[in-house]
Amino acid sequence: MLDGLRSFFAPRPVPYADPKAAIPLAEVLARNWFELWYQPKIELRTLRLVGAEALVRARHPARGVVAPFFFLPGAPEEDMLALTERVILTALGDWDIFNDYGVPMKLAVNVPASAFLRLPIPRMLREARPKSPAWPGLVLEVTEDQIVHDLGLASDVAAALRELDCTLAIDDFGAGYSSLARLRQLPFGELKIDRSYVMNCDSDPLNAGLCETIVELAKRFGLKTVAEGIETVHESHKLQGIGVDVGQGYLFAKPMPKGELIAKMRKRMRTAA
Repeated sequence: MLDGLRSFFAPRPVPYADPKAAIPLAEVLARNWFELWYQPKIELRTLRLVGAEALVRARHPARGVVAPFFFLPGAPEEDMLALTERVILTALGDWDIFNDYGVPMKLAVNVPASAFLRLPIPRMLREARPKSPAWPGLVLEVTEDQIVHDLGLASDVAAALRELDCTLAIDDFGAGYSSLARLRQLPFGELKIDRSYVMNCDSDPLNAGLCETIVELAKRFGLKTVAEGIETVHESHKLQGIGVDVGQGYLFAKPMPKGELIAKMRKRMRTAA
């Protein structure tokens, strides 16, 4: 079943950018080269598609599809905030398109911690959220190292988001300095286990133990766990065995354009019918 899922989501080759030159984020936004690609999130117990993470790409007219490595590092904060606003609003609109094609799922976007101070995110969500009663809300992912320094801000934001059926997820969990000790103070609904712990968790006793500890703590506090960066069947089986809820990684699917994900899912649904 896993082999079938993996081959089904296998992406077509994409011409990635020449790595010799960076592109200013401001130019990406001004010239409307911005795109959102989506990486499926799979429930490990059933191998069912349950969501997708929105990931930024740029489609350069000469260089093709450009990975974020070439336009995000070093970008000014103002440009990052403009990008964050574009990402949130685009993902909300894309959910309606997924839903219209019969592929509803919970989407997740990455948000820098500064955006919670400088962008009216709750208002944006209220005004632009899908009107369908089937909308499951949006997951806003914040990296652990950014948010642990302002737990008060995290609490305020989480309270406002809960009213809109949206949740905060802590991304790259385990990579921060004092993450496990401060877990109970963080108002999150989801933990994404850092890829450095997921890698070789089936054969590395230390990584396996760390994943097990994170899952145990998450369950104690009623949090969903997502393992990112799964690349092998053995890693997937190990994570499922210790109780990780959702998996994401190249084992299942690479990020792909919205239209490609819709087409693959519709084909899969026709095949299953």
